[in-house]
Amino acid sequence: MKSHEILTLIEEITLNDGDTYVEISNMVQNGRAELAAERGFIKSVRILQLNIPHSAHVAKYEDWVNENFEMPTEDMDHFERWTRTPEAQAEVDIILKENHLS
Repeated sequence: MKSHEILTLIEEITLNDGDTYVEISNMVQNGRAELAAERGFIKSVRILQLNIPHSAHVAKYEDWVNENFEMPTEDMDHFERWTRTPEAQAEVDIILKENHLS
């Protein structure tokens, strides 16, 4: 079953190899990333901005995420980085600009 998440924040994820990236997320997904960090699947996660405006670009990225990914459960055994299409990456880039993070 696909997710039906409402995306409300921007977070920075640091992978175990030191690579960092930003994700448009929500509090539940952020909690899963925190759990992944506690379990050693990623190095860390931190919220960059809460309560982002639900712009047309956020809605478009949200639709893409919900169509292509499922919310990890608390019994996850790995961390899945959402691999973006060029179109999805373009939406994220615009969202970061809208929120003065690029």
